Amino acid sequence: MPLTSIEPSRLYRQIAEQLRAMIVSGEYPPGARLPPERDLARQMGVSRPSVREALIALEVEGYIDIRIGSGIYVRRAEAIDMGSVVREADGPLELTRARAVIEPQIAALAARNIRRDEIARVRATIAAMESEAAAGRIPIDADRDFHVHIAAASGNGVLATVVGQLFNGRQSPLFSRLAGFFENPKSWAAAIAEHKRVLAALEARDPQAAAQAMHEHLQHAHRRFTAGWPETPPPPDAGRRPASRKESA
Repeated sequence: MPLTSIEPSRLYRQIAEQLRAMIVSGEYPPGARLPPERDLARQMGVSRPSVREALIALEVEGYIDIRIGSGIYVRRAEAIDMGSVVREADGPLELTRARAVIEPQIAALAARNIRRDEIARVRATIAAMESEAAAGRIPIDADRDFHVHIAAASGNGVLATVVGQLFNGRQSPLFSRLAGFFENPKSWAAAIAEHKRVLAALEARDPQAAAQAMHEHLQHAHRRFTAGWPETPPPPDAGRRPASRKESA
Protein backbone atom coordinates (compact mmCIF):
# COMPACT_ATOMS: atom_id res chain seq x y z
CA MET A 1 0.00 0.00 0.00
CA PRO A 2 1.80 3.18 -1.14
CA LEU A 3 1.72 6.33 0.93
CA THR A 4 -0.31 9.11 -0.69
CA SER A 5 -0.39 12.89 -0.46
CA ILE A 6 -2.41 14.36 2.39
CA GLU A 7 -5.13 17.00 2.17
CA PRO A 8 -4.71 19.84 4.71
CA SER A 9 -7.92 19.27 6.75
CA ARG A 10 -7.34 17.52 10.12
CA LEU A 11 -3.86 16.67 8.97
CA TYR A 12 -2.64 14.55 11.84
CA ARG A 13 -5.75 12.35 11.74
CA GLN A 14 -5.32 11.63 8.04
CA ILE A 15 -1.66 10.78 8.52
CA ALA A 16 -2.51 8.52 11.47
CA GLU A 17 -5.26 6.79 9.47
CA GLN A 18 -2.86 5.88 6.66
CA LEU A 19 -0.23 4.55 9.02
CA ARG A 20 -2.82 2.74 11.15
CA ALA A 21 -4.21 1.00 8.06
CA MET A 22 -0.72 -0.15 7.06
CA ILE A 23 -0.13 -1.57 10.54
CA VAL A 24 -3.51 -3.34 10.69
CA SER A 25 -3.00 -4.83 7.22
CA GLY A 26 0.37 -6.26 8.25
CA GLU A 27 2.41 -4.06 5.97
CA TYR A 28 4.18 -3.00 9.15
CA PRO A 29 3.98 -6.14 11.33
CA PRO A 30 4.55 -6.24 15.12
CA GLY A 31 8.13 -5.37 15.94
CA ALA A 32 8.70 -3.62 12.61
CA ARG A 33 10.39 -0.26 12.58
CA LEU A 34 8.55 2.57 10.79
CA PRO A 35 10.44 4.97 8.52
CA PRO A 36 11.95 7.99 10.28
CA GLU A 37 9.74 11.03 10.80
CA ARG A 38 11.56 13.04 8.12
CA ASP A 39 11.04 10.28 5.53
CA LEU A 40 7.33 9.95 6.33
CA ALA A 41 6.94 13.72 6.03
CA ARG A 42 8.67 13.77 2.66
CA GLN A 43 6.66 10.84 1.25
CA MET A 44 3.34 12.29 2.40
CA GLY A 45 4.13 15.88 1.47
CA VAL A 46 3.46 17.23 4.98
CA SER A 47 5.43 18.88 7.77
CA ARG A 48 7.40 16.93 10.34
CA PRO A 49 5.37 18.37 13.26
CA SER A 50 2.17 17.04 11.64
CA VAL A 51 3.74 13.60 11.30
CA ARG A 52 4.85 13.83 14.92
CA GLU A 53 1.29 14.53 16.07
CA ALA A 54 0.09 11.49 14.13
CA LEU A 55 2.81 9.26 15.57
CA ILE A 56 2.03 10.36 19.12
CA ALA A 57 -1.67 9.67 18.45
CA LEU A 58 -0.81 6.15 17.31
CA GLU A 59 1.34 5.64 20.40
CA VAL A 60 -1.52 6.72 22.67
CA GLU A 61 -3.85 4.37 20.79
CA GLY A 62 -1.43 1.52 21.44
CA TYR A 63 -0.19 0.83 17.90
CA ILE A 64 3.42 1.95 18.19
CA ASP A 65 6.23 2.70 20.62
CA ILE A 66 8.28 5.86 20.13
CA ARG A 67 11.78 5.13 21.40
CA ILE A 68 13.83 8.30 21.42
CA GLY A 69 17.25 7.68 19.90
CA SER A 70 16.19 4.32 18.48
CA GLY A 71 13.10 4.64 16.30
CA ILE A 72 9.37 3.99 16.03
CA TYR A 73 8.25 0.38 16.41
CA VAL A 74 4.93 -1.42 15.93
CA ARG A 75 3.52 -2.94 19.10
CA ARG A 76 2.08 -6.39 19.58
CA ALA A 77 -1.58 -6.96 18.68
CA GLU A 78 -2.69 -7.19 22.31
CA ALA A 79 -1.86 -3.51 22.93
CA ILE A 80 -4.73 -1.43 24.31
CA ASP A 81 -6.61 0.60 21.68
CA MET A 82 -7.66 4.10 22.77
CA GLY A 83 -8.54 5.10 19.23
CA SER A 84 -12.08 6.18 20.04
CA VAL A 85 -10.64 8.81 22.38
CA VAL A 86 -7.78 9.99 20.18
CA ARG A 87 -9.67 10.12 16.89
CA GLU A 88 -12.19 12.55 18.35
CA ALA A 89 -9.54 14.87 19.83
CA ASP A 90 -8.45 18.13 18.26
CA GLY A 91 -4.78 18.24 17.37
CA PRO A 92 -2.51 19.94 19.93
CA LEU A 93 -0.91 22.16 17.29
CA GLU A 94 -4.32 23.15 15.94
CA LEU A 95 -5.43 24.13 19.44
CA THR A 96 -2.28 26.15 20.00
CA ARG A 97 -2.71 27.98 16.71
CA ALA A 98 -6.33 28.76 17.55
CA ARG A 99 -5.28 30.26 20.87
CA ALA A 100 -2.62 32.35 19.11
CA VAL A 101 -5.36 33.89 16.95
CA ILE A 102 -7.75 34.66 19.81
CA GLU A 103 -5.81 35.39 22.97
CA PRO A 104 -3.64 38.34 21.87
CA GLN A 105 -6.74 40.40 21.15
CA ILE A 106 -8.25 39.28 24.44
CA ALA A 107 -5.12 40.47 26.22
CA ALA A 108 -5.40 43.85 24.49
CA LEU A 109 -9.01 44.17 25.61
CA ALA A 110 -8.06 43.14 29.14
CA ALA A 111 -5.34 45.82 29.24
CA ARG A 112 -8.04 48.43 28.66
CA ASN A 113 -10.50 47.08 31.24
CA ILE A 114 -8.55 45.24 33.93
CA ARG A 115 -9.09 46.25 37.56
CA ARG A 116 -6.57 46.21 40.39
CA ASP A 117 -8.06 43.10 41.98
CA GLU A 118 -7.92 41.31 38.62
CA ILE A 119 -4.26 42.24 38.19
CA ALA A 120 -3.66 40.77 41.64
CA ARG A 121 -5.34 37.51 40.56
CA VAL A 122 -3.20 37.26 37.43
CA ARG A 123 -0.06 37.98 39.47
CA ALA A 124 -1.05 35.25 41.95
CA THR A 125 -1.31 32.66 39.16
CA ILE A 126 2.29 33.37 38.16
CA ALA A 127 3.42 32.98 41.77
CA ALA A 128 1.54 29.67 41.92
CA MET A 129 3.22 28.50 38.71
CA GLU A 130 6.65 29.35 40.14
CA SER A 131 5.87 27.52 43.37
CA GLU A 132 4.62 24.40 41.57
CA ALA A 133 7.53 24.35 39.14
CA ALA A 134 10.03 24.78 41.98
CA ALA A 135 8.48 21.75 43.68
CA GLY A 136 8.91 19.68 40.53
CA ARG A 137 5.22 19.66 39.67
CA ILE A 138 3.58 20.57 36.36
CA PRO A 139 1.86 23.94 36.97
CA ILE A 140 -0.91 23.31 34.50
CA ASP A 141 -3.80 24.45 36.73
CA ALA A 142 -2.15 27.79 37.51
CA ASP A 143 -1.29 28.17 33.83
CA ARG A 144 -4.97 27.71 32.94
CA ASP A 145 -6.00 30.20 35.62
CA PHE A 146 -3.58 32.78 34.20
CA HIS A 147 -5.18 32.68 30.75
CA VAL A 148 -8.78 32.45 32.00
CA HIS A 149 -8.32 35.34 34.47
CA ILE A 150 -7.00 37.55 31.67
CA ALA A 151 -9.97 36.65 29.48
CA ALA A 152 -12.34 37.39 32.37
CA ALA A 153 -10.64 40.77 32.85
CA SER A 154 -11.62 41.66 29.28
CA GLY A 155 -15.14 42.14 30.62
CA ASN A 156 -16.60 39.53 28.27
CA GLY A 157 -17.71 36.31 29.94
CA VAL A 158 -18.03 34.49 26.62
CA LEU A 159 -14.34 35.05 25.93
CA ALA A 160 -13.43 33.62 29.33
CA THR A 161 -15.50 30.52 28.55
CA VAL A 162 -13.89 30.12 25.13
CA VAL A 163 -10.37 30.42 26.53
CA GLY A 164 -11.16 27.89 29.25
CA GLN A 165 -12.56 25.43 26.73
CA LEU A 166 -9.57 25.79 24.43
CA PHE A 167 -7.17 25.29 27.32
CA ASN A 168 -9.07 22.19 28.41
CA GLY A 169 -7.90 20.58 25.19
CA ARG A 170 -4.57 20.14 26.96
CA GLN A 171 -6.20 17.40 29.04
CA SER A 172 -6.58 15.07 26.04
CA PRO A 173 -4.35 11.95 25.99
CA LEU A 174 -2.75 13.18 22.77
CA PHE A 175 -1.84 16.63 24.09
CA SER A 176 -0.66 15.16 27.41
CA ARG A 177 1.70 12.78 25.65
CA LEU A 178 3.03 15.50 23.36
CA ALA A 179 3.67 17.69 26.40
CA GLY A 180 5.45 14.78 28.04
CA PHE A 181 8.02 14.79 25.25
CA PHE A 182 8.60 18.53 25.03
CA GLU A 183 7.81 20.15 28.39
CA ASN A 184 10.51 20.26 31.03
CA PRO A 185 11.75 22.62 33.78
CA LYS A 186 13.53 24.78 31.20
CA SER A 187 10.44 25.15 29.01
CA TRP A 188 8.25 25.99 32.00
CA ALA A 189 10.77 28.61 33.19
CA ALA A 190 10.56 30.20 29.74
CA ALA A 191 6.74 30.11 29.82
CA ILE A 192 6.67 31.76 33.25
CA ALA A 193 8.99 34.53 32.02
CA GLU A 194 6.66 35.07 29.06
CA HIS A 195 3.68 35.27 31.43
CA LYS A 196 5.48 37.97 33.40
CA ARG A 197 5.85 40.07 30.23
CA VAL A 198 2.11 39.79 29.63
CA LEU A 199 1.46 40.85 33.22
CA ALA A 200 3.77 43.86 32.89
CA ALA A 201 1.83 45.04 29.83
CA LEU A 202 -1.47 44.62 31.69
CA GLU A 203 -0.14 46.59 34.66
CA ALA A 204 0.93 49.35 32.25
CA ARG A 205 -2.57 49.33 30.72
CA ASP A 206 -0.89 49.01 27.30
CA PRO A 207 -3.17 47.09 24.88
CA GLN A 208 -0.59 46.88 22.09
CA ALA A 209 2.13 45.58 24.38
CA ALA A 210 -0.28 43.09 25.98
CA ALA A 211 -1.32 41.72 22.59
CA GLN A 212 2.31 41.47 21.47
CA ALA A 213 3.43 39.75 24.67
CA MET A 214 0.59 37.21 24.47
CA HIS A 215 1.25 36.60 20.77
CA GLU A 216 4.94 35.97 21.45
CA HIS A 217 4.12 33.65 24.36
CA LEU A 218 1.83 31.47 22.26
CA GLN A 219 4.21 31.50 19.30
CA HIS A 220 7.00 30.32 21.59
CA ALA A 221 4.69 27.62 22.98
CA HIS A 222 3.99 26.43 19.43
CA ARG A 223 7.71 26.33 18.65
CA ARG A 224 8.39 24.33 21.80
CA PHE A 225 5.89 21.70 20.67
CA THR A 226 7.27 21.56 17.11
CA ALA A 227 10.96 21.26 18.02
CA GLY A 228 12.92 18.17 17.11
CA TRP A 229 12.59 15.05 19.24
CA PRO A 230 14.43 15.41 22.55
CA GLU A 231 17.76 13.62 22.85
CA THR A 232 16.60 11.57 25.84
CA PRO A 233 13.22 9.87 26.31
CA PRO A 234 10.68 11.32 28.73
CA PRO A 235 10.00 9.36 31.93
CA PRO A 236 7.21 6.74 31.73
CA ASP A 237 4.67 9.06 33.39
CA ALA A 238 5.63 12.16 31.38
CA GLY A 239 2.65 14.23 30.43
CA ARG A 240 0.50 12.87 33.22
CA ARG A 241 -0.96 15.25 35.75
CA PRO A 242 0.98 15.00 39.02
CA ALA A 243 -0.79 14.01 42.22
CA SER A 244 -2.15 16.84 44.29
CA ARG A 245 -0.44 17.68 47.55
CA LYS A 246 -3.11 15.69 49.40
CA GLU A 247 -2.76 12.70 47.07
CA SER A 248 1.03 12.66 47.28
CA ALA A 249 1.13 12.96 51.07
